[in-house]
Amino acid sequence: MEPSTLQTVAVIGNGIIGHGVAQVFAAAGRSVVMIGRDPASLARAAERIAASLRDFVRHGLVDEADAPRILARVRTSVRLEDAAQAQLVIEAVTEDLGLKRELFGRLDAICPPPTVLGSSSGQPASALVERVARPERVIATHFWYPPQLIPLVEVCAGPATDPGVVAWTCAALKAAGKEPALIEKEIPGFIGNRLQFAMLREAWALWASGAASAEAIDTVVRNSFGRRVGITGPLESADVGGLRTMYHFARSLLPHLDTGAEPAAAVADLVAQGCDGLGTGRGVHDWSRRDGEALVAARMEELFRWLKVDRAGRAGGS
Repeated sequence: MEPSTLQTVAVIGNGIIGHGVAQVFAAAGRSVVMIGRDPASLARAAERIAASLRDFVRHGLVDEADAPRILARVRTSVRLEDAAQAQLVIEAVTEDLGLKRELFGRLDAICPPPTVLGSSSGQPASALVERVARPERVIATHFWYPPQLIPLVEVCAGPATDPGVVAWTCAALKAAGKEPALIEKEIPGFIGNRLQFAMLREAWALWASGAASAEAIDTVVRNSFGRRVGITGPLESADVGGLRTMYHFARSLLPHLDTGAEPAAAVADLVAQGCDGLGTGRGVHDWSRRDGEALVAARMEELFRWLKVDRAGRAGGS
């Protein structure tokens, strides 16, 4: 059984995913209660939503007069019990499976049926229901960062999830402007992370082997298939290029690709040395020689550009 309407969404967690999810549903006209552990972090999350809305106004994606109304739809709370008013709950807490299991057990007791309990993490629904009496309403709703800009939400039912809950969740996400992709069976990492990490494993292995510099590897991706993947996914690209050709090339190339069960040792060494990437000034790239903030800003501008394309496409199809 699924809710008859969606008026209120509860977002549990106010980090980089949680505040973005709150913005998504508030912009879609829903009342949102964003629940966190302390008032100070919730206030910072509300300010991040306000700052994000200013960016949306700057890009012409939200009217200036609407921004305060969207923000006003989000209220904050430190009481998990306030999730009881919602028809949809989205968990967005830190990646601690024990914490998530405890949280879903509490939410199951607090939220009356038929409230849907979703998880924005990459954890499968079946991993979250250990303490849940009604697992038929638990579903994975894997948002991608930043949720207010990335359209994809991977939706995956657990073995006990009601099929009606799956359809209702996909419809609710679509109504909020997201692009739900239904995963037919539970697998670790779902789809996006499996593809992303398959490429990252090979990129790390190429760099670690000395086949090319980090700069060259990133340049190859950005300036070749990176230009195409926003239009054609990998299976579409293979069909467009000719499946016979791609099949035979794969047979000759696949034996040479990295299949390690661990990341490249050179990457492990960097981690052990505290080289955490942009935040510490050194990772695979030496960020002391590059403007990392400008790179991140450019990526955000590109995400806004794509969001404009998405909205124009939806408007043209309506």
